[in-house]
Amino acid sequence: MASLTVTMTDVEGRTHALEDVEDGISLMELGRRHGVAGIMGDCGGGCACATCHVYIGEEWWEKVGGPDDVEFAMLDMVADVMRDNSRLGCQVRMSPELDGLAVTVAPASSA
Repeated sequence: MASLTVTMTDVEGRTHALEDVEDGISLMELGRRHGVAGIMGDCGGGCACATCHVYIGEEWWEKVGGPDDVEFAMLDMVADVMRDNSRLGCQVRMSPELDGLAVTVAPASSA
């Protein structure tokens, strides 16, 4: 089984170099498991809260892809901090194609 890596920069600016990441885990689950500040996942991964909002590193955008309509509607709830490279961590699952992925946790919305 392939061991993947992810770099997450939390809301406090700390970098977490995560190794031995399993294929299929969501960024939300991964962030919560490793105590990455700003990854809350209040809805448990149901794409219903936007508390796992991350910015995908621009060099990874093509491989990760954009949000579907349901995810975009959730992101619209945090429009004040939404960017072109915004995704919900619960909707991005790790795969060998994403080995080395870099993401930054979005700040909390003031909405």
